[in-house]
Amino acid sequence: MSVEHSAAHAEQAKRGAFSSRRVFILAAIGSAVGLGNIWRFPYVAYENGGGSFIIPYLVALITAGIPFLLFDYAMGHRHRGSAPLSFARLRRGTEGLGWWQVAICFMIAIYYAAVLAWAVSYTIFSVNKAWGDAPDAYFFGEYLQAGDPGVTASVVPGVLIPLVVVWVGVLVIMLLGVQRGIGATAAIFIPLLVIAFLILVVRALMLPGAGVGLDALFTPNWSALLEPGVWAAAFGQIFFSLSIGFGIMITYASYVDRDTDMTGSGLVVGFANSSFEVLAGIGVFAALGFMAQASGVAVSEVATSGIGLAFIAFPAIINEAPGGALIGVLFFGSLVVAGLTSLVSVIEVVISGIRDKFDLRRRTATAVVVAPAALLSLVFFSTTSGIYVLDIVDHFVNRFGILVVAVVSVVVVAWVVRALPRLADHLNLTADLQVGRLWVVTLGALVPVVLTIVLIQELWAVIDEPYGGYPMWMLVVFGWLMVVAIAVAGFVAARVPWREGTSLADPSVPDSEEIS
Repeated sequence: MSVEHSAAHAEQAKRGAFSSRRVFILAAIGSAVGLGNIWRFPYVAYENGGGSFIIPYLVALITAGIPFLLFDYAMGHRHRGSAPLSFARLRRGTEGLGWWQVAICFMIAIYYAAVLAWAVSYTIFSVNKAWGDAPDAYFFGEYLQAGDPGVTASVVPGVLIPLVVVWVGVLVIMLLGVQRGIGATAAIFIPLLVIAFLILVVRALMLPGAGVGLDALFTPNWSALLEPGVWAAAFGQIFFSLSIGFGIMITYASYVDRDTDMTGSGLVVGFANSSFEVLAGIGVFAALGFMAQASGVAVSEVATSGIGLAFIAFPAIINEAPGGALIGVLFFGSLVVAGLTSLVSVIEVVISGIRDKFDLRRRTATAVVVAPAALLSLVFFSTTSGIYVLDIVDHFVNRFGILVVAVVSVVVVAWVVRALPRLADHLNLTADLQVGRLWVVTLGALVPVVLTIVLIQELWAVIDEPYGGYPMWMLVVFGWLMVVAIAVAGFVAARVPWREGTSLADPSVPDSEEIS
């Protein structure tokens, strides 16, 4: 064994690794399958052509989702580092892109944990339907104690306690490491999630009116295929649901053995994620069909997405459905499991970046990251104003944080560094299904154009009508300033020197081929 190979092996052992390709795939699926699969996709499909939406959705998956997923895989697998280290090894001047992604993940983790805490509470509430006959009033009133939009310091014990539980669970998982923590969690929870959700779907399909809901979801509106907005919605959904473009898949790919087929793994993860989205659509709309029939209204009257679907519509369904407690436990339990595997992946991006930069032990880096994240999460999202801050931060960080850094990253790598052919060659070293010029052209041209169109649409929507009707100062502070601060923090972090002895050379090529 050469000295270089021994050094690389020692560094990988120090960073941690997944024990097998199967564990990596489960972890990647766990990151991709999150709350958005369950509460966002069904409504997006319903609003954008129903059954006909599957066509632009599959086109988006094949032409943008999987190519970008493979881009992330190639970056992490070739450069064997966190997002910042992988970009630094690509070219020193691009390191700030990696820290920009780290900052986004840190922000997401802070508020994502709060939604997970709500789901924990509602899993318990489902047993005796604690929300009573008015789920809407209960969620915003008795549970969140939300008043008028603003910022308060009034703590809500019912949110604080499960939020502490969530962060303790995350801390334990992260302390256990890449394989014993992240890998083992995915290996246990992803099969559990699939089983629980299959039971939920079967139970929902047995409800009176389920067929009405499925008709509403899958009846095709072929004319929708002529609308540019429908195609933009498809590309946006694929992008948001695959956990691509903000460091997660770069980080996970760096923990995979050199001989792993990354192209095949990407196809498995991409289609598994989309399959779960379709499954979620069936379960959700079967339940909404029952609700519509029980209420004597059209499905359009009860169809919704996001927080409204999970914490208002579904409790209303549970109140009316036979065996509602079981449906509630399965639904909210699925949210907990899907949310936890996604939250773990998000926080790992930050821990991995900090470890690589400062040569910290895993326990130290975990404490350095999780402690302030948990503190900020508790300060902002366990209060009576938490729901409003969360809504604004989530909207802006997804639209103008993740989308922007994704577009900038792929444009820089494709057109400034011109590294896509090199990354394609790396993927092909171990791939059964080879990527070639089509992948390079798709990623370098089609993906940036489509994502830019989605970004412009989102920007126009916010300019045309201030988001959510919130006070402008809240949108500025928790929206625009937050987005700018994340980007600035990323490039400031890139100015901090690396730990002594860190090799910023590309570990996949001889010195003569390194990118300066």
